[in-house]
Amino acid sequence: MNDNNRIIVALDFDNRADAMTLLDKLSPQSCRVKVGKELFTRFGPDLVREVQQRGFEVFLDLKFHDIPNTVAKAVAAAAELGVWMLTLHASGGEAMMRAAREALADSDHKPLLVAVTVLTSMAEEDLMAQGISRATEEQVQRLAAIAQEGGMDGVVCSASEAASLRRLLSENFLLVTPGIRPAGDAADDQKRIVTPGDAVHAGSNYLVIGRPITRARHPDVKLQAILEEISGN
Repeated sequence: MNDNNRIIVALDFDNRADAMTLLDKLSPQSCRVKVGKELFTRFGPDLVREVQQRGFEVFLDLKFHDIPNTVAKAVAAAAELGVWMLTLHASGGEAMMRAAREALADSDHKPLLVAVTVLTSMAEEDLMAQGISRATEEQVQRLAAIAQEGGMDGVVCSASEAASLRRLLSENFLLVTPGIRPAGDAADDQKRIVTPGDAVHAGSNYLVIGRPITRARHPDVKLQAILEEISGN
C-alpha cells in the first residue's frame, strides 16, 4: 500500500466547536478524520461538508446494517456527500454488501467500503452471550472472508487479528484498525488493543485513533509522534 496518510483521527465529540478546534490544530496532509454516529446524528451532512471544506477526507463511520435495498440507498447518499470511506456491518450478509457495491456502479465518486467484523469492545464472552461459539479471531476471519466475497474494499478489525487476516485475504484488501493505543496510554473501553507500530507491522493499512490524540495537550505533537513511530514499518 502506497498511501502514506494512514492515521484516521476519530472526532468523537458531542459538539461542533470542539471538533473544529481540534481540526484547527491538525493538518489534512497528516491525517484523515472519522465522523461517527454522535456527531452525524447531532449535525448531519453539513458537519461532514464543513470538515471537507477544511481539506480533510472523511471516514463516515455509521456502520450501515439493514436490508440490502435500504443499505444501498444509504451508501449512494454517502457517495453523493463525497466521503472517502464508510462502514457497513459484515454480519448484514453478503447480499447486503453486494447491494452496497452495486449502488456505487454509476457514481462519479466511489467511497471505499469497509465492513465491520467484531467490534473491538467485544471479547469471546460477549460472542458466547450472542450464541456464537467460535473464538473471536475465527469469527473475524469468517466475516472478513464473507466481506471480501461481497465486494468490500476491506474490513474493520482489531490489529491483533491483522496478521492472520493478511495471510488469509488478498494483498490489496484493506485492514482498518481501531483500538489503537500508544504505549503507556489508557485502554479506556477497548478490550483488543495494539500499539501503532505493532499494528502497522502486523499489516494494518489505516489506524483509527481517538482519545490518545483528541485528549492530548498538544494533539499535533501527539500525532507527529505516532507518525514517526509507524514510519519505519
